[in-house]
Order: sequence, then structure tokens, then C-alpha cells
Amino acid sequence: MQEWVIEIMEQFGYWGVLLLIIIENIFPPIPSEVILSFGGFMTTFTSMTVIGVIGVSTIGSVSGAGILYAVGRLLSAERLESWLHGRIGRILHFKPGDVLMAREKFTQRGHISVLIGRCIPIVRSLISIPAGMTRMKIPKFLFYTVVGSLAWNTLLVLLGAAAGASWEKIAGYFDTFSTVVLVVILVALVLVAWIFYKKRFAKKKNNQQ
Repeated sequence: MQEWVIEIMEQFGYWGVLLLIIIENIFPPIPSEVILSFGGFMTTFTSMTVIGVIGVSTIGSVSGAGILYAVGRLLSAERLESWLHGRIGRILHFKPGDVLMAREKFTQRGHISVLIGRCIPIVRSLISIPAGMTRMKIPKFLFYTVVGSLAWNTLLVLLGAAAGASWEKIAGYFDTFSTVVLVVILVALVLVAWIFYKKRFAKKKNNQQ
């Protein structure tokens, strides 16, 4: 995949960066660290500039995030609640009230979640969906998405430009970081699910006594 990314960027320059970042936001397995660090390296031997790469990559990030935000709006918390009234909810032991609780928590801290989430691999893509589901105001969503994306993109582009021909080392470091983040997220999800089900079954058992 790295060779494919490099080929597109070398052939299309800024337009390649823009397209790849949009796709990367929607399809996380495409490595943003490769796109951005190589983009930074390209500023050392092409007419592309650091500011230009940061600019188009940020536009791409916001565009991709906007698409996932729209997906979240289509899903809607209300629709998810209606699903949990049926068989899916019974199988997973979720209740419609759980969605309301999660929505309220995200509404309270959603802006911070979007801001920080934009700087965390994998999360930076997925965070836009709950923002859409909770109907976060678009101006607020765009503001925090732009700030978070700009910080992430600037860091990687500058590191790529500074590393020059050694840009792959930067991409490698961040790839390792992404893997660690993924493992942490999976472990956290398992723990949260375990705690949730333990409390739910304990409550159900007490009600039956």
C-alpha cells in the first residue's frame, strides 16, 4: 500500500495528497503517517511547499471527517434506539436508555473528544460518527476538527520535511504508535464490555431475587 500511496503523490502532487487524505479519513487502514511524512519529504525536492501540503491535507481531513459526520447524522441516536428495542438489543443486552446515556455524555464532552480524537490514529476517523449522531453543531464540529487536524498534519509534515530522505523512519515510528493505540483501544473495549455486562447481569439477578 505504501508504494501505491507514493506513486499517487508523485504523479498528482497536491491533488494526490488531498485525495489520499480524504480516503484515509474514511478508510483508516490507509496510513496517514506515510502520506504526511512523505508529503513533507516531497517539499525538499519538488515545487511543493510545507504550507501547501499542510493546507491541502487539512482540507482533505476536514472533508473526510465531514463525510463520516454525515454518516453519523443518517444513523442517528433515535434510529439506534429503535434497533435496540428489537432482537439486536436483546442479544447484546443493550437498552435504548444506554444510547441516551452515551449521547448525553458525548454531548457534554464531545468538543474535547473531537479535538483530541483528531490527533489519535484510528480514533481520528471514527470520532466524527458519534459527533454526527449526537447532532453536534456543524460550526463547532468544523472548528475542533480543523484545529485537531491542523495540529496532526503540521507535526507529521514538518517531521517528514526535517527527516528528508529518512522520512520512512518517521512513518515507521508513527506506524508503531498506531499499532499500540489500536491494541489499547481493543483492550479498553473488552474491559468496558466486561464491566458493562457484569453490572447489567448483576442488576438483573438482584431484580429476580
